[in-house]
Amino acid sequence: MNMPNERLKWLMLFAAVALIACGSQTLAANPPDADQKGPVFLKEPTNRIDFSNSTGAEIECKASGNPMPEIIWIRSDGTAVGDVPGLRQISSDGKLVFPPFRAEDYRQEVHAQVYACLARNQFGSIISRDVHVRAVVSQFYITEAENEYVIKGNAAVVKCKIPSFVADFVQVEAWVDEEGMELWRNNATDAYDGKYLVLPSGELHIREVGPEDGYKSYQCRTKHRLTGETRLSATKGRLVITEPVGSVSPQLSGNGNQEHITLTRVPKMGSVTLMCPAQAYPVPFFRWYKFIEGTTRKQAVVLNDRVKQVSGTLIIKDAVVEDSGKYLCVVNNSVGGESVETVLTVTAPLSAKIDPPTQTVDFGRPAVFTCQYTGNPIKTVSWMKDGKAIGHSEPVLRIESVKKEDKGMYQCFVRNDQESAEASAELKLGGRFDPPVIRQAFQEETMEPGPSVFLKCVAGGNPTPEISWELDGKKIANNDRYQVGQYVTVNGDVVSYLNITSVHANDGGLYKCIAKSKVGVAEHSAKLNVYGLPYIRQMEKKAIVAGETLIVTCPVAGYPIDSIVWERDNRALPINRKQKVFPNGTLIIENVERNSDQATYTCVAKNQEGYSARGSLEVQVMVPPQVLPFSFGESAADVGDIASANCVVPKGDLPLEIRWSLNSAPIVNGENGFTLVRLNKRTSLLNIDSLNAFHRGVYKCIATNPAGTSEYVAELQVNVPPRWILEPTDKAFAQGSDAKVECKADGFPKPQVTWKKAVGDTPGEYKDLKKSDNIRVEEGTLHVDNIQKTNEGYYLCEAINGIGSGLSAVIMISVQAPPEFTEKLRNQTARRGEPAVLQCEAKGEKPIGILWNMNNMRLDPKNDNRYTIREEILSTGVMSSLSIKRTERSDSALFTCVATNAFGSDDASINMIVQEVPEMPYALKVLDKSGRSVQLSWAQPYDGNSPLDRYIIEFKRSRASWSEIDRVIVPGHTTEAQVQKLSPATTYNIRIVAENAIGTSQSSEAVTIITAEEAPSGKPQNIKVEPVNQTTMRVTWKPPPRTEWNGEILGYYVGYKLSNTNSSYVFETINFITEEGKEHNLELQNLRVYTQYSVVIQAFNKIGAGPLSEEEKQFTAEGTPSQPPSDTACTTLTSQTIRVGWVSPPLESANGVIKTYKVVYAPSDEWYDETKRHYKKTASSDTVLHGLKKYTNYTMQVLATTAGGDGVRSVPIHCQTEPDVPEAPTDVKALVMGNAAILVSWRPPAQPNGIITQYTVYSKAEGAETETKTQKVPHYQMSFEATELEKNKPYEFWVTASTTIGEGQQSKSIVAMPSDQVPAKIASFDDTFTATFKEDAKMPCLAVGAPQPEITWKIKGVEFSANDRMRLLPDGSLLIKSVNRQDAGDYSCHAENSIAKDSITHKLIVLAPPQSPHVTLSATTTDALTVKLKPHEGDTAPLHGYTLHYKPEFGEWETSEVSVDSQKHNIEGLLCGSRYQVYATGFNNIGAGEASDILNTRTKGQKPKLPEKPRFIEVSSNSVSLHFKAWKDGGCPMSHFVVESKKRDQIEWNQISNNVKPDNNYVVLDLEPATWYNLRITAHNSAGFTVAEYDFATLTVTGGTIAPLDDGSGHGNVHTRIRLPAWMPEWLDLNFMVPLIATVVVVAVGICVVCVALSRRRADDMRGGQKDVYYDVVYNQTMGPGATLDKRRPDLRDELGYIAPPNRKLPPVPGSNYNTCDRIKRGRGGLRSNHSTWDPRRNPNLYEELKAPPVPMHGNHYGHAHGNAECHYRHPGMEDEICPYATFHLLGFREEMDPTKAMNFQTFPHQNGHAGPVPGHAGTMLPPGHPGHVHSRSGSQSMPRANRYQRKNSQGGQSSIYTPAPEYDDPANCAEEDQYRRYTRVNSQGGSLYSGPGPEYDDPANCAPEEDQYGSQYGGPYGQPYDHYGSRGSMGRRSIGSARNPGNGSPEPPPPPPRNHDMSNSSFNDSKESNEISEAECDRDHGPRGNYGEDSNEAVKRSPQPKDQRTTEEMRKLIESRRQLNETGPKQLQLQQANGAGFTAYDTMAV
Repeated sequence: MNMPNERLKWLMLFAAVALIACGSQTLAANPPDADQKGPVFLKEPTNRIDFSNSTGAEIECKASGNPMPEIIWIRSDGTAVGDVPGLRQISSDGKLVFPPFRAEDYRQEVHAQVYACLARNQFGSIISRDVHVRAVVSQFYITEAENEYVIKGNAAVVKCKIPSFVADFVQVEAWVDEEGMELWRNNATDAYDGKYLVLPSGELHIREVGPEDGYKSYQCRTKHRLTGETRLSATKGRLVITEPVGSVSPQLSGNGNQEHITLTRVPKMGSVTLMCPAQAYPVPFFRWYKFIEGTTRKQAVVLNDRVKQVSGTLIIKDAVVEDSGKYLCVVNNSVGGESVETVLTVTAPLSAKIDPPTQTVDFGRPAVFTCQYTGNPIKTVSWMKDGKAIGHSEPVLRIESVKKEDKGMYQCFVRNDQESAEASAELKLGGRFDPPVIRQAFQEETMEPGPSVFLKCVAGGNPTPEISWELDGKKIANNDRYQVGQYVTVNGDVVSYLNITSVHANDGGLYKCIAKSKVGVAEHSAKLNVYGLPYIRQMEKKAIVAGETLIVTCPVAGYPIDSIVWERDNRALPINRKQKVFPNGTLIIENVERNSDQATYTCVAKNQEGYSARGSLEVQVMVPPQVLPFSFGESAADVGDIASANCVVPKGDLPLEIRWSLNSAPIVNGENGFTLVRLNKRTSLLNIDSLNAFHRGVYKCIATNPAGTSEYVAELQVNVPPRWILEPTDKAFAQGSDAKVECKADGFPKPQVTWKKAVGDTPGEYKDLKKSDNIRVEEGTLHVDNIQKTNEGYYLCEAINGIGSGLSAVIMISVQAPPEFTEKLRNQTARRGEPAVLQCEAKGEKPIGILWNMNNMRLDPKNDNRYTIREEILSTGVMSSLSIKRTERSDSALFTCVATNAFGSDDASINMIVQEVPEMPYALKVLDKSGRSVQLSWAQPYDGNSPLDRYIIEFKRSRASWSEIDRVIVPGHTTEAQVQKLSPATTYNIRIVAENAIGTSQSSEAVTIITAEEAPSGKPQNIKVEPVNQTTMRVTWKPPPRTEWNGEILGYYVGYKLSNTNSSYVFETINFITEEGKEHNLELQNLRVYTQYSVVIQAFNKIGAGPLSEEEKQFTAEGTPSQPPSDTACTTLTSQTIRVGWVSPPLESANGVIKTYKVVYAPSDEWYDETKRHYKKTASSDTVLHGLKKYTNYTMQVLATTAGGDGVRSVPIHCQTEPDVPEAPTDVKALVMGNAAILVSWRPPAQPNGIITQYTVYSKAEGAETETKTQKVPHYQMSFEATELEKNKPYEFWVTASTTIGEGQQSKSIVAMPSDQVPAKIASFDDTFTATFKEDAKMPCLAVGAPQPEITWKIKGVEFSANDRMRLLPDGSLLIKSVNRQDAGDYSCHAENSIAKDSITHKLIVLAPPQSPHVTLSATTTDALTVKLKPHEGDTAPLHGYTLHYKPEFGEWETSEVSVDSQKHNIEGLLCGSRYQVYATGFNNIGAGEASDILNTRTKGQKPKLPEKPRFIEVSSNSVSLHFKAWKDGGCPMSHFVVESKKRDQIEWNQISNNVKPDNNYVVLDLEPATWYNLRITAHNSAGFTVAEYDFATLTVTGGTIAPLDDGSGHGNVHTRIRLPAWMPEWLDLNFMVPLIATVVVVAVGICVVCVALSRRRADDMRGGQKDVYYDVVYNQTMGPGATLDKRRPDLRDELGYIAPPNRKLPPVPGSNYNTCDRIKRGRGGLRSNHSTWDPRRNPNLYEELKAPPVPMHGNHYGHAHGNAECHYRHPGMEDEICPYATFHLLGFREEMDPTKAMNFQTFPHQNGHAGPVPGHAGTMLPPGHPGHVHSRSGSQSMPRANRYQRKNSQGGQSSIYTPAPEYDDPANCAEEDQYRRYTRVNSQGGSLYSGPGPEYDDPANCAPEEDQYGSQYGGPYGQPYDHYGSRGSMGRRSIGSARNPGNGSPEPPPPPPRNHDMSNSSFNDSKESNEISEAECDRDHGPRGNYGEDSNEAVKRSPQPKDQRTTEEMRKLIESRRQLNETGPKQLQLQQANGAGFTAYDTMAV
């Protein structure tokens, strides 16, 4: 056994098993070598690798392929990269590694080089993109924040200076100011609006720099992206802010005002900053434009979320390639303009892809690769194959004919200056080919003659190659001495050998083995040297084609050989340039020609001994043939024509063979109509007598001789009419099969085959086949899928190619169908007792038989004579009819007909339904009823086999007959219905009938019902809504028709809301006016300006509210626009016109219909003066301003106007008119200077219309025809000396000025004559000079004269004498330094010489800041001051305006700007009745001036005024009503009242409320009858407060009055009472005290006995605890979110057993007559919205639940319970509601409790589960998001005063911490304390406020004695002070913790309590939030508390006790049973109130 083969088998078996285990699918899918492929990069290195010398770098390069490619790193020139020790190494996994290195080891050729990664395997090579490696040596660097110079108001850009050698790697990360605040680079949108912004490029942008910014400094923090090091700048940058003295035109920072063009590059999706570094004053406007590519046109940059402009800087986020281009920033202000250009290039990363990535192409076929690339910019595209450039630069690479050497890896490279990208693809050869390879071969050998020689060659390849042998180029054949043999090994290799028997010297030579297959050749050669004499083997004649190269080697044997030479004609070669001879015996002759090279050549071989051998070679040069082109003509021939062609071979050796072929098949003479004629040796003629289709094709003429072959081809086109290849015939198909009919024809051109179908049943007319899903034609074949009878018919196949008439064939396609019923199942109905016919039509091939079944049973007419069957033969099939004479109910059945023929069967069913009238409905019942409807139900009767169409409910009034009925139609599918449109409170009879299509049933039995009362059904009428002003509308209406009231109307709800919104209506309640025909009206106030409101009204009665009226929509009156037009922009058109454009203000800010726009404009330097401004009105959104001054800066504003007036003005914008030619100089002088010189001087033009560039002086000699001379003079020179003039000759002079536009008008002419006499004259002109305060002024006086004139100045008429400030300059000018106001006036200059004298006068105006203006008070009101402002008389500079400063007596200064033309100014929004200080300053363009004197004044208004007692107080037996409208406000609106009261004999005051609103009445409740009380009222307004004290006596129980006290109290008048002290003798008189105490004790004992008896009788009574327990009833309701309680139930008191005590008068509310409960409802807001009105229309019928109080149990120590130491809770139901915030006395409960404890309870606000706090009443509402069933306890009036807790809900919302407040607790001072000590409720995050679903009761005082709450919390020291608050009786005692004296009668309101108690226990969080408190909270029951003061260390836990639950019915009975005690109620009241010291407020305010 061959061991290697055995091992190979095992290895192969193992590999196969492994492959199967890894995934058999792969093995199955791929043949063994199918997955071999060239290299592909998996991880290609990036374009740039930057690294620090401290970190080093690794560059990874990974490639895949099969076999796995080898990774080689190369340089850009292709040379391989090796290791450099310590600096560069290549790891085993192919990474290029640069280790960290020292700075001195840096080598540029290593560390700054372009590398590439090359991956290669046997299929090819690929090269990565260029990798630019750059090592950065860590160097010390510092960054500096530079100072930025900025003009105030401009934006500043602070730069961070980074050294250039690290600038590529270091970038700004953040800026830090001196306070440590960090400003980070931020791409967020909201960051662009702030003061500071760090730009994407790292600069710090600070907008609107003010003086305060000059004190700050900034450092930049930078980060090195390679080392990660961050550092702060070494210096701090500051802003150097300059205050401009005057206006400054835009200046570009940087390189002056030269042209700015910046080049910027940014990567795609990066952020880019385009800077516009300009500053100006006033602050300029920046506009950015982008040039349209390729043009000079530009368009404004559109700003959006991606493109932002911050001041002048343009920031583009997420840049895209389309952002590239040239940008222009234009900067303008009122002084001038400037611009900056920036060219932006957005680079996108390059990427490339080759399509297809791999392709396999057969030999000789074309291959195409397409390079698809993206990125920007792209400079070059290049291609490589296997890592070598192929010089192709187009995106598409095409290889026309693939050869073996073309296979391999192709790459496409795209490059620009910064980066490159590549893609690779592989080209494979088709089929499985391996070129031959020589695996093993023989070596060169030298030997002696004699022995045998064995030469061996082993070759491999696919296909298996053949091996042949050659000796010196001549093939070796087997003979007696040479034997060649070969065999194939098991692995496919070929082994060939050559045996030479007993070798001779002549056998020596070059032996070669050649392995050859169709895909290649491999060869091996080696010499065999045999010792012997030279010998040359015979050489055969060599024939070579002319033009080729002859290569021949002399076949020499023998060894050794000394020389080999070639000779021709005995001449040694070479003898010309074409011949080359080599020492090894090779002769080469290039470009062989017959004439020169055909000869006999001799080879001579010699050895050293001189022996030689010769051999001859005859060379014959042959010429190959050449065929001339021929053709058959350009156009196609027709059948039958003649065709011929001549094949001429002009060149080539004879003999020539000439052959013809057609379509590669040889043409034989005489066959197929061909005639071949050989005209001569070099010409052959092809002739075709009659053409037919066979002759069409490609003809080839082939000429052959021994030297080669030549050919030429020509095409012959023959038009051939169509002819059938396959003609269609008639076909029959089974129905449902797929039919196929072939129709094929040929011809030239190729015929087009089409199919058509006959119209109708006969052939004749045909139409095209419609393209459908089942019919299609493919290559002439007609396919009909799923063929049906409808496809049957005649079909036409046509073949047409335009030659002849074409072919056509008509066939019949028939479809053989089984029977078929088109309708498989149908229903048929018949009326009972009538005849019926059932029909079945079966289609299909006849004959067809049909049978009938009934309910699947065979139907035989013989058995029942009612049935008859008939059959009718139709053209398409058979029709069978079944007749029934009389239908019966039993005929309702399923009839089936079954049809059968030879091809199959089918059936169809008919569902026969026999119909009749329905039976009578029964079981008619009333389910529900209301005022207008009744809900009925009934049972459905038998429907008579016909669906019940409907039920008819008939109803009538009970007194009417059944002939006068109304009907309701109900659908037949229902058995419940509602009868509507009934009248309320009416008796009706109702019955019902059923109806189907057949008829109507009998009527059911009638039922009788009575409807209920109902809410009104009519809508209010004649509703009108009219605007009163901008915020008020008046609504008027009349009641609904009387018939639709459905009861008595009580009032109306008027709802209003913003139109076109989804918000709900806000409702106001209005009482019904009983006067007949009178209109109701309501004014809606505080509305929005010019806003459409929708108003609806509904009436209500005691049942509820009626329907809403139709929406009435109305706008409030128009206002003025609150926003200016936006995007105002101006464009200069000409020198006198400017276009202004704008965008309308937002619609919501228009506040009306914008009628016109006003453009306000004026020259910028006159803008401050309102009188100089011009106005232009226009209706469009742009206008052109005409008639403007030339070359003038204009300032413009735009405002919109509505009917309400002018709106807000836009921000001023500035534009400058274009320059123009100037006007003429205003004056000219010509002064004689001598006999040949004249001085011409002039004044500049009044309107220069631009910047004057020069003056031109014209001169001309008068009279003579001389030419005019001109002289250009610079613009700053105002005189010119004309010289070289002729004496005594007059000259004429005039002057013009020029701007950049051109030359202006000429001045007047002036004539002068040179003379010897030069009188003194002044060349300067009279002028007015304006100087700025504190600056220098110079006034010119240029004089001429000979002799030199003397110049003197007079100032205001006084001779000038020089001093420190004024001096005369050499040129005669007067210089004044540091001008002040006193320098203003006339200055005259005098020039005098001996001939004449002259003078001029200048006027000097000094512009200074204004002096102090005059401020006088003009008028005062309660909230405003009017002041008059007058400028100082001495002001010279025009005033621009005033700044008014004012402050209240105890407040901060405020300012207000006042325009210069405002004579008076109103300071509004001041406090009423307060002192104010006012002063003013003026300002002009120089600056702000001096302040005026301070004006001290005050606004009007006084403290509140006392009312008369009878108008204010109204007394009843146990309450007092306070009418606060009786108070006079003293001119300042009242803010609130504080109400306090006490019994006359008490010392301390009880505070009832501290926040009573002034517009309401107020009721103090629970007073004792026939008792004297003191009342103290503190009224507050902004001017102060007034305290009033009253005393009054309550009425007796029967309504009588008691006798006045004769105690000197002043008979109850205010402020006249003298209080008797508590220690007066009558209190100590035993005659008085003993009976009193005895009476109290007896009454108390009696009540206790009654209570004990009652409690034992009621074992389940909830009051099961001790008898001194305080009872409290909590009212709660449960409902879903969104529910709203019905608050309009007038019968509420009756149902709850509430009876008002006699003589109690509920206070009237002005303009209404409804009760307090309703008024509270009106006031309630906040449950649903912020409006203080209530929505009455939601869920009117809800039931509330009454909660019993928790019952505290006493005597239990904390942790040692006796019995159940827990609070008891109850949830009795309650079916009617109680008004919110109302206080009730439940009289029925009183006898079961301690008579001294009057039981009050107050209802709670309604909660919908989303209630919010109510303004003015916080603390009684749930926080938003609370579940509706949780109630707020803090609003209860029954809460004890002494216990005030704060509650802060825990985080989880599952528990509450009750924290006793640390302040003192004096019940008399609820108002102030409540700011701090109320329950404050902070809701958890969405959690419940309480721990679980138990009774949510939050008054701990009712769970345990009050002192326990404090004692157990705080221990000893805190126990005592709180003992005072055990009962109401203790209220008179002094609080230890109190910080004030309540008895001192001080008029000041009580101060807030101290908050100094520090809670040590962190779990008791003292809430710091104070909620505003309501009266209802403040004024809770303060009744006695039993023994609350006794046990000082008890703490009782609370928990629900279900055994104490009381049912709703029990509670109702309890209330009803107490109703009978009405009579005794007042007496009990007296008892209850006997010891009560507190008063409960009956709050009637709108909360």
